[in-house]
Amino acid sequence: MPWSNQNGGGGPWGGGGGGNNQGGGGGPWGQGPNRPRGGGGGGNGGPPDLEEIIRRSQDRFKNVLPGGFNGGAVAIVALVVLVFLGIQSIYTVQPDERGVELRFGRPKDEISMPGLHFHLWPIETVEIVKVTEQQQNIGSRASSSSANGVMLTGDQNIVNVQFSVLYTVSDPKSYLFNVDAPAETLQQVSESAMREVVGRRPAQDIFRDNRQAIAADVRTIIQSTMDGYGAGISINAVAIEDAAPPREVADAFDEVQRAEQDEDRFVQEANQYANQKLGAARGQAAQIIEEANAYKSRVVNEAEGEAQRFISIYDQYRTAPEVTRQRMFLETMEQVLKGSNKVIIDEKQGVVPYLPLNEIMRGNPGAAQQGGN
Repeated sequence: MPWSNQNGGGGPWGGGGGGNNQGGGGGPWGQGPNRPRGGGGGGNGGPPDLEEIIRRSQDRFKNVLPGGFNGGAVAIVALVVLVFLGIQSIYTVQPDERGVELRFGRPKDEISMPGLHFHLWPIETVEIVKVTEQQQNIGSRASSSSANGVMLTGDQNIVNVQFSVLYTVSDPKSYLFNVDAPAETLQQVSESAMREVVGRRPAQDIFRDNRQAIAADVRTIIQSTMDGYGAGISINAVAIEDAAPPREVADAFDEVQRAEQDEDRFVQEANQYANQKLGAARGQAAQIIEEANAYKSRVVNEAEGEAQRFISIYDQYRTAPEVTRQRMFLETMEQVLKGSNKVIIDEKQGVVPYLPLNEIMRGNPGAAQQGGN
């Protein structure tokens, strides 16, 4: 009967137990004295009936779910599916990321900027890409046992180059779908570009002299190659961290470096000695030139003076030839007889003695000074 679900099968008035109930008193005015209130238990204060508990639970569940148990289960499943779809359809893009939505595997044109976004999952999916600056190391010490970073220079030397490439993702869509494994592709392109540039230069450039120019050339080659692939990568910088010979030839290379340093030192010392000698020679040459110029000026001036003297004498000779001739004879004889021993001969007395005052004065300067006083 319909009321049996609530009254434990005890009649319309909530009577006692089954047909074998002892001391039951299951009349219409109440339960027996030994049945607990609410029914559902065995006689004589026994444990609750399990079936009664199950039936009560089913009734309460039916009251909660509209449409009964079967309709409620469908609603729960539908609610769970909706919650799951909502969770899968909402995604977050961080400030250092960009998102590319795919509809049936085909990427959309728009790029998802940082923030909360919604898409129709599973029809649409999303790929997240980091767009901040990243670093790709090539030829690190950890991989020294492999051939990474070992290159041949233009002068046939072997060098182990360790460098890093700093890049950012400029086009997330191209980065995801134009190139398979873009990070590995970038590493291979970078190593190939470095080998190309190092192979055209001597080892000295990569060791010390011209690292910046090499890094600039490598960056240009990498950028042009990745642009040709449409990888959506922008190369910010190429940094050469270290360049050293392989371990097997490190000692021999150090000897070569020391020999080159000694050569540079000897060349510098030779240049210093050459500059010193050249400076001294230039000084002597300048002194000789100055002396020659002074001698030239003196000779020219003396010649011009003699010429002027001759011209003045000639002018006087043309005016008074006899007087000029006599004066020239006397001056000439004076010059001739000045440095010779003199003997005076008179026509009547013969040889006339004289006192050689000039010779005495030259031999005794003090006597000459006293005579002058």
